[in-house]
Amino acid sequence: SSKREWKPLEDRSCTDIPWLLLFILFCIGMGFICGFSIATGAAARLVSGYDSYGNICGQKNVKVDGIVNSGLDLTQKKYVFFLDPCNVDLVHRKIKSIALCVAACPRKELKTLADVQKFAETNGSNLCSYELLSSKYTTDLQASKLCPKLPVPESAPIPFFHRCAPVNISCYAKFAEALITFVSDSSVLHRLISGVMTSKEIIMGLCLLSLVLSMILMVIIRYISRVLVWILTILVVLGSLGGTGVLWWLYAKQTKFVNETLTADQLQVAKDNLQALLVYAISATVFTVILFLIMLIMRKRVALTIALFHVAGKVFIHLPLLVFQPFWTFFALILFWSYWIMVLLFLGTTGIPVLNEQGFVEFRVLGPLRYMWWYHVVGLIWISEFILACQQMTVAGAVVTYYFTREKRNLPFTPILASVNRLVCYHLGTVAKGSFIITLVKIPRMILMYIHSQLKGKENACARCMLKACICCLWCLEKCLTYLNQNAYTATAINSTNFCTSAKDAFVILVENALRVAAINTVGDFMLFLGKVLIVCSTGLAGVMLLNYQRDYTVWVLPLIIVCLFAFLVAHCFLSIYEMVVDVLFLCFAIDTKYNDGSPGREFYMDKILMEFVENSRKSMKEAGRGGGAEGRELKPMASGASSS
Repeated sequence: SSKREWKPLEDRSCTDIPWLLLFILFCIGMGFICGFSIATGAAARLVSGYDSYGNICGQKNVKVDGIVNSGLDLTQKKYVFFLDPCNVDLVHRKIKSIALCVAACPRKELKTLADVQKFAETNGSNLCSYELLSSKYTTDLQASKLCPKLPVPESAPIPFFHRCAPVNISCYAKFAEALITFVSDSSVLHRLISGVMTSKEIIMGLCLLSLVLSMILMVIIRYISRVLVWILTILVVLGSLGGTGVLWWLYAKQTKFVNETLTADQLQVAKDNLQALLVYAISATVFTVILFLIMLIMRKRVALTIALFHVAGKVFIHLPLLVFQPFWTFFALILFWSYWIMVLLFLGTTGIPVLNEQGFVEFRVLGPLRYMWWYHVVGLIWISEFILACQQMTVAGAVVTYYFTREKRNLPFTPILASVNRLVCYHLGTVAKGSFIITLVKIPRMILMYIHSQLKGKENACARCMLKACICCLWCLEKCLTYLNQNAYTATAINSTNFCTSAKDAFVILVENALRVAAINTVGDFMLFLGKVLIVCSTGLAGVMLLNYQRDYTVWVLPLIIVCLFAFLVAHCFLSIYEMVVDVLFLCFAIDTKYNDGSPGREFYMDKILMEFVENSRKSMKEAGRGGGAEGRELKPMASGASSS
């Protein structure tokens, strides 16, 4: 296949049609699961809620044999109320309490049964079990068991889902304990949750700041790519030194603050902040030292990245809509994930009513249909990977159109939309096949990770080591296949071949240019990583300075972690598009130099700037490996092409 002629953008045909049909059938199966969950009443139970006897709130119900208090008319009782809403089962991740349907949620704290009785008489909302009349709340001996746990916390209905949820932050912390089981000291979690709730405006502002910084960095890459690398390097150096210095300064300042006269609560919060600042300062110092060592090693290859970023910058000038590609992908993923979570919640309430060990009703799916969960989980992975692969194919198609159009003024009005059109009309099957291969690797890795988490502390050292090794190998395989898939999509966009042929052709090209791939990807990825570090450090530094004004009553740890994680995620989404453009450009260039020599009829598609980059790459690699025959042989086709031009 290496001798077969490539005809960029000339022939276009449908690829991997059987895989497209298989993907459509799989999506129909996902739709069947959604329809089944809605048809069996799960939608009504999810939205309106149901009590511990199987009655759906806000409607008339049908009597179920063998279940007491079922079949009630609850038309006027539209809200689900838990007698002990803060009693969370940490093992099964659910509220361990009797649920009733009530007419209204208690909007203020009720401290005694007399208050509960007065609330029922005033609002017509009985908060005790159905068989107990409101007039007997204070006299019946069983009232302590049939009525809510005192004091009854202030509650408010959750919008659209008709559940009475406590508004007290401490109760939210107990909900979070169901998800964060590794926190042994609940008071720590309470302070963390209160810190997030107190700083929510600052967190939202810092998240918006990370988005703005990412957009600004993309603009800088587009217009000043020649000086970007040096500017980025200097800013990262100054940012690392400045951030480390500020953290040590704040630590010293916080040490003096702790020694002042404080209340017990303020002292505990101050000690938590002091410990967090010490960890941050030490981590920042170690990170800065490692960063300087890496930059010292990579300094000789910075010139290569300058030319590489300039070429990619020209692509963004001609294809400005590439900058917004992460938004469309993120929007599509959010829509699909929202649908997936909605169906997952439907599945959690579907099935037939059965009595559990406590004598209350649960809905369980019996027979083969209980395996719908697994099908639904596979759908989450495959369709998510399919959406990401569509982004890769769209970007590849647009950049291929740019590269292999000799006269740039003849480019389509919107190359991105033209690429989307080619994807939908011809190559959805290829994308489905590539994403399925990633799914086949991701599922075993997730299963092994689940097994490892379940056996934590029970397995021996050998088994633990083998599990971690298998997880690591599958992760490496997934990353390699993802990179190969991206280049296969580029080959498909160029020559309209099926997935296997494109992957084989791309692999041959990459192997033949292994040294160039190593040099370009190493330096390019490192500089993009520095861009992510700059955005995270800038956002984190702004967060430290803003949260410093709330140190009297706020724990910084969780708000700062949330902000930094979001900043890294946003920076990664934007700069990953730049990385895709660089990879596609390199594969196009490698194909161009292999099948064209500059002679009449076989002219190069590349521009002068890319050829300058090639010459700089050749000289740098010759200097780095002078006397090594492998690099010289690998660069011969490129050198002859340059001389013929």
